[in-house]
Amino acid sequence: MQNKSELLWRGVWGLDIEEIVGPKAGGLVIFTRNMDMNPESGPERLFTLNRGIQELWGQECPIAIAIDQEGGTVSRLKPWIGNTPTFWQVWKDGGAQTCEMWGRLWGRGLGLLGISVNYAPVLDLFDGNEGTGLGQRCASDDPNEVCVAAGAFLKGLESTGVRGCLKHFPGLGGTVVDSHLEMPSIDDPATIAKNMLPFLALAEPTRMIMVSHLKTPTSRDYPASLSKNHVSDNIWGITGRWIPDDMEMGGCNAPDWNTRARLALEAGHMSLLVCQTDETVLEASKAVELLDDSLVSQAINTFRSVRRELMPIPEHFDRDGWKSWIEDVKKASSL
Repeated sequence: MQNKSELLWRGVWGLDIEEIVGPKAGGLVIFTRNMDMNPESGPERLFTLNRGIQELWGQECPIAIAIDQEGGTVSRLKPWIGNTPTFWQVWKDGGAQTCEMWGRLWGRGLGLLGISVNYAPVLDLFDGNEGTGLGQRCASDDPNEVCVAAGAFLKGLESTGVRGCLKHFPGLGGTVVDSHLEMPSIDDPATIAKNMLPFLALAEPTRMIMVSHLKTPTSRDYPASLSKNHVSDNIWGITGRWIPDDMEMGGCNAPDWNTRARLALEAGHMSLLVCQTDETVLEASKAVELLDDSLVSQAINTFRSVRRELMPIPEHFDRDGWKSWIEDVKKASSL
């Protein structure tokens, strides 16, 4: 019988394997809270945590270990590497070649840490709106430029074996609130269609796509992340390996965890991101235990197929490789 909590792609609290509590999961999301801030000891300590969790949770099937490493304002590795350019800066200053270089750089570093998935690149369109949590995480306000920038970034990233993830489908450009705090909305069909263009260009059946907590006319009472109309039955014909944005965010406004979990799987997601608190991970785990076995099995089988294709974690931490990578990142940041 399958362990239904394998559906979760969850956060943990602690720096060492001995501190990890709560249900086993199919995926782990790394945050700065899992990092020893000491740039000398921290990287190897994180690698050891990742390898320990892989051995603890991944005995039957390897787990997915992910991070948000975009550069600029969303850089989990900043305590060790300092400031790095935003996606906007990389595209404007260096074009596709530099986007590909930064994708490759991030992939090299994450692979050394035992991280197999980067929740990047951002495909949202830059709109200049303050307070949305986006800003220069977006490469451009032109969807064609975003296609080129994000495509080049993915080429570099995935050349290292680390998988990317398109976000935040169907596109948050033109919103005015931060989905971490509340549910943004877009009613204008033309804006939705424009936001969709980068996803239409870059989505593939085996590529991961993160769905945002965005309300649209077709998502009805819930965000796109919990709507079939924006996942498995989307009108644009896009197919991929679907995951919702963190289901603890303020924009994911389903009334309770039983409803959130059910709607997410009915929508077509392969896994449920639950990242912020131990208590909520437990709530989500209890909720998935109540779901229909056939619904859960389909999602777990899809998630497992993705996990089996991910880059395996190295046997040992490569200290010399890490030092060389740090030098390359600092050099690239100074250009």
